[in-house]
Amino acid sequence: MPLPTVNVGVVQATPALFDLAKSVDRVVDWIQKGAEQGCQLLLFPESFIPCYPRGLRFDAVVGRRTEAGRAVWLDYWTNSIETESTEIDRIREAVRQAGIMVALGVTEREPIGGSLYCTLLYFGPDGRLLGKHRKLKPTGLERYLWAESDGRTLVSFDTELGRIGGLICWENYIPLARTALYQKGVQIYLAPTADARPSWQSTMQHIALEGRCFVLAANQFVRKSDYPDRYQAELADEPEIMSPGGSVIVSPMGEVLAGPLWNTEGLLTAELDFSVLAKSKLDFDVVGHYARPDVFQFHVVNQPDTQRVREGE
Repeated sequence: MPLPTVNVGVVQATPALFDLAKSVDRVVDWIQKGAEQGCQLLLFPESFIPCYPRGLRFDAVVGRRTEAGRAVWLDYWTNSIETESTEIDRIREAVRQAGIMVALGVTEREPIGGSLYCTLLYFGPDGRLLGKHRKLKPTGLERYLWAESDGRTLVSFDTELGRIGGLICWENYIPLARTALYQKGVQIYLAPTADARPSWQSTMQHIALEGRCFVLAANQFVRKSDYPDRYQAELADEPEIMSPGGSVIVSPMGEVLAGPLWNTEGLLTAELDFSVLAKSKLDFDVVGHYARPDVFQFHVVNQPDTQRVREGE
């Protein structure tokens, strides 16, 4: 059984765009802040390292690639992170010192081949990298930047804090991807994103109600002036606030526990009461008494078993 209550935090912050080393510095700083605020679990936004490259075109035209676009790609690729690296070692040590679980959105560089993935990394309170989820289906021009994943990274973790898993940004609009997590019994559902539309709040409330789970959603706060000077000309027509945020924490009954946070950096915190989660199953359990296995059959290819992560095991 999970703890009766769990203190969680959602980071809404600005990365050091296109700067791997400085972005890692900011991750370390926010981990320390989360620990100081009593968080037992801390969620960062989608692609916090090295940034979500909102507004950049990578000079993409159907049927043609250019040297200008390859130069932007190289900049992004160079500042993306590998899971076996000194940068990850720094983050692991910061997590270990803080003694909390951390879920960190990154653009991950595959060392063999060099493809990029939009990835959510999971760190245990001892600093171990427990596993990762790679985005199944990048959206729109994201497909030009990020490779696709498969069921092998639809991960979930059975921890002292409860069962934890999540999806990235518009993966949350894939009903069967959500169902794959619900079937694992996810109680704390993580949704790092780059979507700052007000309608995203409805999506997060829907998932909380549908999955009868706590939902943590994290987005970046980014201004045009945060981009390096070399990209200012391309972004000339963009508004100064390019991502206003909208991070939020929602209960299994769809009630907003913290946020949404707009137009600033900040750390949202909430105490999750697991008795609320249990009571929410009285009238709806999407994989329990509200399921119809006699009518619907569902199978996920290569989804791993839930990993048990408990102290002393």
